[in-house]
Amino acid sequence: MSDDDLLLRVAALEDREAVRALLLRYARALDSHDWPLLRTVFLPDAVADYGALEGRNDGVEEIIAACHRALVGLDSSQHLVGNVEVEVDGDAATASCYLHAQHYLVSPSGVNTFVVGGTYRDRIVRTPDGWRIAHRALATTWTDGNAAIFAQGLERLRERGEEFPP
Repeated sequence: MSDDDLLLRVAALEDREAVRALLLRYARALDSHDWPLLRTVFLPDAVADYGALEGRNDGVEEIIAACHRALVGLDSSQHLVGNVEVEVDGDAATASCYLHAQHYLVSPSGVNTFVVGGTYRDRIVRTPDGWRIAHRALATTWTDGNAAIFAQGLERLRERGEEFPP
């Protein structure tokens, strides 16, 4: 193996690892409600299609607003990604990963939960600022629990006088 071949292989590994880190940054931004961090995950004109859960969102600001509406009224959430597969082709990449997302809302009647299992499928591009998602689609495989907690969380926001998007 030549030095040039080795450099190419190392560069390919670095690209795949950078894309994996991008997918993890998305989950961390959601659960910490770090909307500026979430902005670094997507292109400005990105599309995120969350299907029946949050619909199609065009542009990073709409994506952030949808995530804010869904999560900020809850007591906590935990988005775990795994089984990550990444294919890099120059300055473009595709990725898929499994999602297991738990959402919690404490209510007078106890803790209500809603859990989602599914797969994210992403088209990703390299920018001068690093890799960014251009298109994300969620294929929900299963859900369990009380989906009404999201509406209850929105009601909490209204009661607190919070406005959204952030």
